[in-house]
Amino acid sequence: MGLFDFLKKKEDGKKGSTPPPADKKVAGHAKVAGDKRAQTYDRMESLQALAEMKTPDSAAALLKRFSFSIDPSITDSEEKELAFAGIVEAGRPGDLPKDEKERDAMLAEAAARRDKVVEATRTYCEKAEQLTWPLKVLRELLDDDAYRDELIDMLARFDTEYARNVEPKIQLLVALEEVPGEESREVVEQFLEDVNETVRFHAAESTFAHGNPESAAVLCKMIISEESVRVKNKVAEGFTRRGWTVPADQRDSVTKALRDTESYRVDASGKVVR
Repeated sequence: MGLFDFLKKKEDGKKGSTPPPADKKVAGHAKVAGDKRAQTYDRMESLQALAEMKTPDSAAALLKRFSFSIDPSITDSEEKELAFAGIVEAGRPGDLPKDEKERDAMLAEAAARRDKVVEATRTYCEKAEQLTWPLKVLRELLDDDAYRDELIDMLARFDTEYARNVEPKIQLLVALEEVPGEESREVVEQFLEDVNETVRFHAAESTFAHGNPESAAVLCKMIISEESVRVKNKVAEGFTRRGWTVPADQRDSVTKALRDTESYRVDASGKVVR
């Protein structure tokens, strides 16, 4: 707190003035919390203040802290952990009273706040360069089905063409490994044809994580045309781990494609072995 702020606070106390409206509080702290150039102490103070408010507006302000990194990394992590905790708490009911009516009212209020926090997080993700922290927020606030639906909707906005920043795609593919499902499997498989090698690598890993043998054919199609040895090894390793069978009409082509891998081959039964 600067000298001016201290004197102003003291003067306000003398006048017996009421606190400023909540939105003004949020706006002031949001400006500091989202400023990479602010002093660490000031930024941490604003993050703490926003976290204590536990409102959808304060949660939206805290999301901005995920948009940049600072040195040292330990300070960066501490600030983001504080922002994360504040956002999640804004979407939770807190301590519930024993009275049933009061309890139900509090739960309903918390559900409404949670929906607004989720909406703010969803909006933030639309333009974010990194999704790691906001996805953690959604994971904490949503059940498996709702979380999966959010991931699918986000991933569906991307295509398989060139992108300057592929991190959001990769992070969504990795996140979907935790909540597999038939609808998400179909979305993930589209990225087996992405122009970016790293995206294809993670799309293959995510496809295997979904655990559906019906994916074997599309994975074989991928490996036949794949130029990256790293991706071929990932697919071959997945077939070996899962024990899936290469479709009969693809075995010759897959056998040829595996020649430059780490000693993987297709045996007489159609299994990929080493």
